[in-house]
Amino acid sequence: MKDELPRDATNIDVVVIGAGQAGLSSAYFLRRAGLDFTVLDRSPRPGGAWQFRWPSLTLGATHHVHDLPGLPMGAADTTRPSAEVVSEYFAAYERAFELPVRRPVEVRAVREGAEGRLLVETGAGDWSARALVNATGTWDRPFWPRYPGQETFRGRQLHTADYVGREEFAGMRVVVVGAGASGIQLLMEIAEVATTTWVTRRPPAFRTGPFDENLGREAVARVDARVRAGLTPGSVVGATGYPLTPQVEAAMASGLLDRLPMFDRITPEGVAWDAGPGGPARLVRADVILWATGFRPVIGHLAPLRLREPGGGIRVEDTRAVLDPRVHLVGYGPSASTVGANRAGRTAVRHIRRLLAEPAGSGRPVPSAAA
Repeated sequence: MKDELPRDATNIDVVVIGAGQAGLSSAYFLRRAGLDFTVLDRSPRPGGAWQFRWPSLTLGATHHVHDLPGLPMGAADTTRPSAEVVSEYFAAYERAFELPVRRPVEVRAVREGAEGRLLVETGAGDWSARALVNATGTWDRPFWPRYPGQETFRGRQLHTADYVGREEFAGMRVVVVGAGASGIQLLMEIAEVATTTWVTRRPPAFRTGPFDENLGREAVARVDARVRAGLTPGSVVGATGYPLTPQVEAAMASGLLDRLPMFDRITPEGVAWDAGPGGPARLVRADVILWATGFRPVIGHLAPLRLREPGGGIRVEDTRAVLDPRVHLVGYGPSASTVGANRAGRTAVRHIRRLLAEPAGSGRPVPSAAA
């Protein structure tokens, strides 16, 4: 623990890390509460993770983007790229409420500071805060599975985070790995210009009928149970299943969505399955392997606080980290959706107001041995 506040640290009530949906929602409620806060955003411009989505992902093809509190998006052209529409909306939102967003700022670490405060260390100086809202999402931490022989593949490997468009794969043989929304969307898109093979670890979950409120609550409850147990959070969107749209039905009818189970290894020429009870040995030659294998929460900068549980996650109850109630995770686990982030932002600020009403320097609780 530090003995004194570093001279170059800015003293403030609350630091928000991230200016996506979760960060902006939290900032809105912090502004309404009249608290002294700043938002530190790693991205070069407004838009959160949306600004990095591939150009062909139109607003109409995304999961519904819920309005931020206090300023509806309004009628938007669903044929425009979601990266453009959402980024413009987020920029207008920051201006409308005069939110104090600083960018680009890389947060290096959050650690125990002086007098019960948190020290937020960045490349642009340090901040000393009584409370922290971590709203960093997952985009900066793509998950790359590892398989034997992966380093020998002579073709190109890329993740969803690196995808810019189908044109670069014209005439190629592409293996798409992943049963989530991005895997299905990119598979159908790339198949228009390339030969594709779809590989998934488990069968994809398709949803028929409308996605009603009860299904939403069930999906959130499953993820919330994992987070409360200190496990790594699953995906709320993944738990809802992929809608069986006319486009998906057409792809099924054409055989495009006939998936193969996960391969055993990667060879210089492609992906291979060993002989076994499931069938004979098999090799699929490929020029490209596209890993549509999702993302993990960006929480490495919180490591000095020792919040992780043995299960790999941070145990969170009602946005608060159980091992340190000064830290709130918004857009993490059950709030990792646009509507969930809005609700969690309001909840976090309600708890922060109570925390700030306590005497300064009360500090964090003593961590358990599991920390």
